Amino acid sequence: MSLLSLEKVSFSYPESSEKKLDDINLELASGSFNVLFGKSGSGKTTLLRQLKPALSPFGKKSGLIRFDGRPLDELNLREQTEKIGFVMQNPDNQIVTDKVWHELAFGLESLGLDQATIRLRVAEMASYFGIQSWFLKDVQELSGGQKQLLNLASIMALHPRLLILDEPTSQLDPIAAGNFLETVAKINREIGTTILISEHRLQEVLPMADQVFLMEKSKIIVNGKPRDVGRMLKETKNDLFIAMPAPMKIYGSCDQGTDYPLTVGEGRSWLEKQTINTEEKTVEVNIPKTPPMIEVKDLWFRYQRTAPDVIKDLSFKVPAGSFYSIVGGNGTGKSTALSLISRIRQPHRGKIKLNGRPLNKFSEDELYHQFLGVLPQNPQSLFVKKTVLDDLFEITDGKQEKKSAAYPLKMSKEAAVAGIVELVHLEQLLDKHPYDLSGGEQQRLALAKVLLLRPKILLLDEPTKGLDDFFKQELGEILLKLKLQGVTILMVSHDVEFVAEFSDVCGLFFDGSLVTTKPAKDFFAGNSFYTTAANRMARGYFPNAVTVKEVIECLNQTQIS
Repeated sequence: MSLLSLEKVSFSYPESSEKKLDDINLELASGSFNVLFGKSGSGKTTLLRQLKPALSPFGKKSGLIRFDGRPLDELNLREQTEKIGFVMQNPDNQIVTDKVWHELAFGLESLGLDQATIRLRVAEMASYFGIQSWFLKDVQELSGGQKQLLNLASIMALHPRLLILDEPTSQLDPIAAGNFLETVAKINREIGTTILISEHRLQEVLPMADQVFLMEKSKIIVNGKPRDVGRMLKETKNDLFIAMPAPMKIYGSCDQGTDYPLTVGEGRSWLEKQTINTEEKTVEVNIPKTPPMIEVKDLWFRYQRTAPDVIKDLSFKVPAGSFYSIVGGNGTGKSTALSLISRIRQPHRGKIKLNGRPLNKFSEDELYHQFLGVLPQNPQSLFVKKTVLDDLFEITDGKQEKKSAAYPLKMSKEAAVAGIVELVHLEQLLDKHPYDLSGGEQQRLALAKVLLLRPKILLLDEPTKGLDDFFKQELGEILLKLKLQGVTILMVSHDVEFVAEFSDVCGLFFDGSLVTTKPAKDFFAGNSFYTTAANRMARGYFPNAVTVKEVIECLNQTQIS
């Protein structure tokens, strides 16, 4: 039985002739698990928000959306709130109270339920989601994973029939993301809640899906079961096959069959049936042997005088011209460490040097306009103008000339902006307000502003958040080109696949400090959880291969029958 159906739904934003949704037809069976994916800016978030009228953007809409057989517009606000839950990409955007237990009770109190019912549902959700140990905490003390779990629990306390999730794991570390998605699958499996989730990280979520929808250029171009969608993308040579799980990509490069493996376990089973020469080619790791561009020594930091230390005796060096990445769980202090290196915060003990000079010896102008480029976790903090183009010119301290040509960028500053626009694919977005862009498009705009500074050191905090796999690959190539030009890159990321493919060195952050630092290939080859799906799948045959590309190369060099 269908719980939700869309019939020829189209939508465009005010004063725009471009359709952000174009003739969308979609049907979700009651109790099903559905995945929506596509490139950044393809219309996924716009589509999801149409399904919750309270969140639907203003604009011109046509077509019909039915929920449980009724036109969606006929549901009153109370029915929407109770029956349709929505989890946003950024957990901080959805939390409205100061305490965990307040947040769990807030929606129920808003509906006017009696105290006995509220206490029962809050206790039930806290127990089901394992929140008991932090039930009385302040919300600001929670990690990103805990905040997102709290959002989910708060919504599930309302007993919705449809749960919509928009990139819910984009800010979570791999372990927290896996736990969160397992919880969503458990809700679907045990409670029968219908799930519609938008995701770029398909490794974990695709095997859970009953149905998959691919959006491209405001249309749904493919839908079906996960294996069928993967096979169709491979057969049609669609570039979004790059977004499929690692086992599927490895199988697709080596086998002409149709039984594509979805999980790491299925990928191992397929490998066991092959005849493989396990003699592995050694992967050479070339780390620049240069003086340190960033030097951190004996660093300590706490947010308040009486609070516990967040950074504890942190020491490490980043060689000039290298790509150094830091991974670790939510709340371990990674972003705080970047804020200290960028002088946004001051340590209460320890030293930081950039290119051999103490950090406090740099003037503001020299540090932020000649030396450092900082991409924060929240890209919106960089946006100050009303259009993308004006925002780009703002960072150059210059204004564009008013000319009648469609793309009048000819002077030096204009040429720089034109080049960066082409580099990060912002051509179609120049007249839009930065806040109207999708999460991935905002990330690209923020990166463009930072690169326009031409920094010697690039500090990146979760740069792949919200990006589709297609642009992630391009971002990696951009960063490698910058490295060849002598730029030193220090990146904090939860995206282990990206780190494994492009970084020189990787360190694991735990409890306020780096507990280990190794060449990236060695780091991921030796871990059980902080490693890639490709390595988990093939480590029995190629233990040093950590990326899909490396596993495929190893397979191509062996005898397979």
